[in-house]
Amino acid sequence: MGFRKSSLENMVINKKFWSGKKVLVTGHTGFKGTWLSLTLSSLNADVVGYALEPNTEPSFFNAIEDKLKLRSIIGDIKNHQHLKQAIDKANPEIIIHMAAQPLVRLSYDDPVETYATNVLGLVNVLDIAKNCKQLKALLNVTSDKCYQNNEWFWGYRESDRLGGHDPYSNSKACAELVTSSFRLSYFDQLNIGLATARAGNVIGGGDWSQDRLIPDFIRAQQGNTTLSIRSPKAIRPWQHVIEPIFGYLNLCERLYQDPKKYSEAWNFGPSDSDMVDVETVISEMQGHMSRTVNVELNKDESKHEASLLKLDVSKAKSQLQWESRWDFKEAIKYTAEWYEQYYQHQNIYEYSLSQIKQYLTN
Repeated sequence: MGFRKSSLENMVINKKFWSGKKVLVTGHTGFKGTWLSLTLSSLNADVVGYALEPNTEPSFFNAIEDKLKLRSIIGDIKNHQHLKQAIDKANPEIIIHMAAQPLVRLSYDDPVETYATNVLGLVNVLDIAKNCKQLKALLNVTSDKCYQNNEWFWGYRESDRLGGHDPYSNSKACAELVTSSFRLSYFDQLNIGLATARAGNVIGGGDWSQDRLIPDFIRAQQGNTTLSIRSPKAIRPWQHVIEPIFGYLNLCERLYQDPKKYSEAWNFGPSDSDMVDVETVISEMQGHMSRTVNVELNKDESKHEASLLKLDVSKAKSQLQWESRWDFKEAIKYTAEWYEQYYQHQNIYEYSLSQIKQYLTN
């Protein structure tokens, strides 16, 4: 097991800071957005969510919505007028923007929707946010895939070149540039913190998205079908979804209190030793599940995907005092256990809360 910190305070999360804080989360109905909403709810923040209806069945959000302490608004960030009404009414102090078209392979099939959501949708959020009277901090969650991927063995730093081969990755590079422009043109003068967060590949319970490794594994297990994998040796910065969530909250606190110092791009990812290939992820998952899954190689090169992607998180470690708390094996263990609990019809709201508490008290 990896090195662990001993307390909530050591994670540089001030529980009192979040209590009663007015927070607007876009994309709150998605996998990552639901975990963020659950965490903020547990910290007694005053949360408003704005997103489309969940696009998977099952859905983590639908499973726990009635227990979440938040006001949920269903809407599309591409609709400027509706989004403005929602944000104006919420009058947030902090905005965490997560709404996106998040899938690489889908972006090949629908590049227009991908750019419209990930770029123009972001423009709408920033354009409206710059006129919010109470706003102190805005965090735009982009992606580790925003970098120009040279298949380097070492991790990408925040200062490395942006790019992206596929429409999704490229749209996230565009989102970084849009954020930088709005920061220089508006937010700096308004003294509102504006940063971007580039997280690695997140795993955890509650994800049923298409063309993602863990959800595909779970579907194969539940349907008693064969899991088809494209790139068994592809290496990614895997981390449990709770890890970057607390990185985001850490950063938001600092943005709120010292906007000029922290209004930059930030990587959130695992240590180098926890960056493993697809084959290793599957093998580790098999060891924690009640039923194993048959696996076959289906090498599909029709849509380019990077084979090697690592992040350098030394900046977050040194300036935010944030680092990965669960190692790779723990991340897989807690992911597998979540799905086992879900399909055994356990109280998944309480179980998810218990994983957050476990993370903070390890």
